[in-house]
Amino acid sequence: MPFVNFRFTLIIMSDIFSIATGIFQSISEVFQYVWWIVLPLILFFIFWEFRLKYLQDEFIKGIKWITLELRIPKENLKTPKAMEQVFSAVHSIYSRKIKGHDKLIKGKVQYWMSFEIVGHDGGVYFFIKTPADYKNLIESAIFSQYTDAEISEVEDYTTFYPSVLPNQTYNIWGTDFILAKDDPYPIRTYPYFEEKEEERRLDPVSNITEAMSKLKSDEAIWLQFLIRPIGEEVSDFKEKGQEIIDKMMGREKGEAKGGGIASFYQWVGNILFAPVEPPKWDGEKKEETKKEVSRLTDGERDIIKAIENKMSKLAFDTIIRFVYIDKADAFTRANIAAVTGAFKQFSTENLNALKPNGDVTTIKSGWLAEFWSTYKKKSEYSKKRKLIFNYNFRIMIPKTSVLCVEELATLYHVPTTMVGAPKLRRLEAKKGEPPSELPIE
Repeated sequence: MPFVNFRFTLIIMSDIFSIATGIFQSISEVFQYVWWIVLPLILFFIFWEFRLKYLQDEFIKGIKWITLELRIPKENLKTPKAMEQVFSAVHSIYSRKIKGHDKLIKGKVQYWMSFEIVGHDGGVYFFIKTPADYKNLIESAIFSQYTDAEISEVEDYTTFYPSVLPNQTYNIWGTDFILAKDDPYPIRTYPYFEEKEEERRLDPVSNITEAMSKLKSDEAIWLQFLIRPIGEEVSDFKEKGQEIIDKMMGREKGEAKGGGIASFYQWVGNILFAPVEPPKWDGEKKEETKKEVSRLTDGERDIIKAIENKMSKLAFDTIIRFVYIDKADAFTRANIAAVTGAFKQFSTENLNALKPNGDVTTIKSGWLAEFWSTYKKKSEYSKKRKLIFNYNFRIMIPKTSVLCVEELATLYHVPTTMVGAPKLRRLEAKKGEPPSELPIE
């Protein structure tokens, strides 16, 4: 009996091979007649893609970037809500629709910015890397919320480090943080950390600044929040969010599908199965089933409310990039754990969390890396070089997460007075205008 089954399998495989061979021969015969049309079209589209990529790269290279340092007085009682308004103002750099001429001829792309927190033994700094054209926008957005702030244009801090990292002196570790679930699910945001009593309030950025304040000489922690605004016509995450809500609410509707061949096949199917079941047509609307709100659990209500809240706010394509630098002969992972642990506070089991992107993390894993140390070493070096390049030039890679202004304000905001990190770069005194009666001669 097993021999019969084996023989039958061989016959089936032989038939499949014969059919595949016949199909391939037919395609080859057709291609011999139409190659002079098909091949130029394929080459044209390949050329067009490379040309568009070249134009976009040239456009990006032409952007003049500046680095701004943000400093806030010691007495700062502003909550992250103020920073949420700043990010809302920054969203105005969104180009609703880049015109065909600008996109195809000039290679224009949507502008983006980088909000950064940097720590080393000299202090904890807050920077903003922005195209020079938007300097006034950044200043007005921040001064409208932090009237006593100080913004100064400084040199890019990445230039103070060797251009090639890692090297014989320094080693690095880094990753990009991405959302663990679908974009519509929000992370834990600042309203969760707030209390009515001031002394009981928690500042979610304090864990990160505390870790940065304890860095030794030659150690550095770089955190980068790259943000690119998205609008209604590209906000696929809102459609996904509505699908999630509809599924939880039990809203399922039949959709009318196209006619033509599809309708013909459906008609044939109904004829064939008519003796055993009634005909079905895609055009007929199925009865909508709804899950009563009273039947939703408290957790389901919280999820729906959180998703709707995120969908109602302005949003950005976001990359959270983390780099840790230390001497190669004294490299310690304690500060890596401190920063990655700090991001755990934004996680919830029923909503979302931030996790390292394994494709970017500067650790090479897998069976080949385990058994071939040379391959592992070279792969990790390559990933580190690529990550530091992306950080230094603020590269927006394709893998992004969608975060709303509330989430961004939770992750990046000026610490309040309650944050006791000793090396925070604060203003020691407020600046004021000179008295009007001050003599000038």
